Amino acid sequence: MALGERFAGRSVAEILEEGARQHPERICLRFGDRKLTYAQLSARAAALAAALHELGVEPGDRIALDLPNWPEFVVSMFAAARLGAVIVPLNPRYTVPELQYMLRHSEATVVISAENFGGVDYLQLFEGFLTSLPDLQYVVTVGEEDLWYDDRIYQFEDLLSAGEGRELPAPVIDPAKDTFAILYTSGTMGKPKGVALSHSNLVSTAALTADAIGLAADDVVFGIATVFHVFGLGPGILGTLMAGACLVLQEQFNPGDALDLIDRHGVTVHYGVPTVYITEMREAEARGRRPRSLRAGIVAGAPIGADLVSRIRTEFCPGLRVAYSLTETASTVALTRPDDTTDDQVFTVGLPLPGTAVRVLDLEGTVLPEESLGELAVRGPGVMKGYYRQPGETAQAFDEDGYFLTGDLGIIDDLGHVHIVGRRKELIIRGGFNVYPREVEDRLHAHPAVLDVAVVGLPHDVLGAQVCACILPVEGAIITGEEIKEWCRGALADYKVPDIVRFFDEFPLTGSGKVRRVELARMVSAEESSRRP
Repeated sequence: MALGERFAGRSVAEILEEGARQHPERICLRFGDRKLTYAQLSARAAALAAALHELGVEPGDRIALDLPNWPEFVVSMFAAARLGAVIVPLNPRYTVPELQYMLRHSEATVVISAENFGGVDYLQLFEGFLTSLPDLQYVVTVGEEDLWYDDRIYQFEDLLSAGEGRELPAPVIDPAKDTFAILYTSGTMGKPKGVALSHSNLVSTAALTADAIGLAADDVVFGIATVFHVFGLGPGILGTLMAGACLVLQEQFNPGDALDLIDRHGVTVHYGVPTVYITEMREAEARGRRPRSLRAGIVAGAPIGADLVSRIRTEFCPGLRVAYSLTETASTVALTRPDDTTDDQVFTVGLPLPGTAVRVLDLEGTVLPEESLGELAVRGPGVMKGYYRQPGETAQAFDEDGYFLTGDLGIIDDLGHVHIVGRRKELIIRGGFNVYPREVEDRLHAHPAVLDVAVVGLPHDVLGAQVCACILPVEGAIITGEEIKEWCRGALADYKVPDIVRFFDEFPLTGSGKVRRVELARMVSAEESSRRP
């Protein structure tokens, strides 16, 4: 039976409970030298849930998880599910104002955090928040230091010990209606919004994604760069556990260490954003060998050109699938399939998941016919409940038929495959002509000296906007801006050829690995301004 059918109508807590019943001794998590079986993970989640219940945490309360890719995140996630509570996954790299905003906005009662990570003393930080955030009642820290705690600050392992063997009343959960997670968007276009996802949103999308790549119990999954991201929560953690497979976690992405983990654990399924695959392939090439165990993978989270897809499939991960994923849709909307033609597997993001409908709208909201370019709108089991505490924003995000307006420009072909052109807000209007960054990026990705590229628009007094290509060159490559422009002239209309080319050693990235285009545009604009007399 397919996972989508088997887990239909289930809550998040039931995913782990079934795994612990069916195969208790099977390993479900690996992290460094640590490993957890399904039974061990279930027991730890139950103990933490019981301890939090004793502290007064109730169904519906928000539990913020400010943790790196550690097993404690997964334990805490399922502890919250056992309680009927709502998780608020946070990026440990957030600044203090960002953390404070999200904790206040989500009305988090508890925060589970690292004591120290990345040079930040989170214990001290959150201790200060206890006095400034009235809803925040408890801080739980993960670490090994022998510290003095008061009645509002607890150590993770101490709570596990306190909750072991305690009874916990089972909450009444409606998976379709009850919120399980509030995930904050990256906020590159404005203030972050809290995306409220139900149990069913996450479970259904994770199961259907796992079915699409044939995830099975003997698979070993790797590449979840951020557990706090929607893909990490859904297809990453939930999808792996539903299949009875094993998930390998890496604290922070490093391509060399990633290849070592793939070889050591015989990883069969690899997830990642394009940058992850690019850097891993470069490392594998330097070593003179590529992983042999990989059978399938998913690339999502950022635009990727056809040439790069073909190269990854040929040189690194033969069963790579390209996915279209959004936070507001609980991750995957569409995914390429093994029976797609070669062109469809590299030029599209595949067919929508079963039960998901995608259509194309014009600026007035009229539904356009196939092969038309417009804004993609989505309706299906993964589409969010709404933006938490923002009914106005929620209303604007849906059309009158209940389709979520993605803000992405795309085309649906005559066979139903989805083609992504770019973000509506990233559209560059140069001299009255529309320039879609994705089209220019696809051309530049094909250049042998280009490792990665992001195309942004810069204000211009005469043209309205100029096209700027920000290039991350291949290590050791020698390339000029004029050569980049000439490469584009061979395949693009003259108004699409970059007016400006800038080279970077690294791109500013969001926590989920996406390029911060607004920040890139600001950096180049400042540089251009400094050059003017």
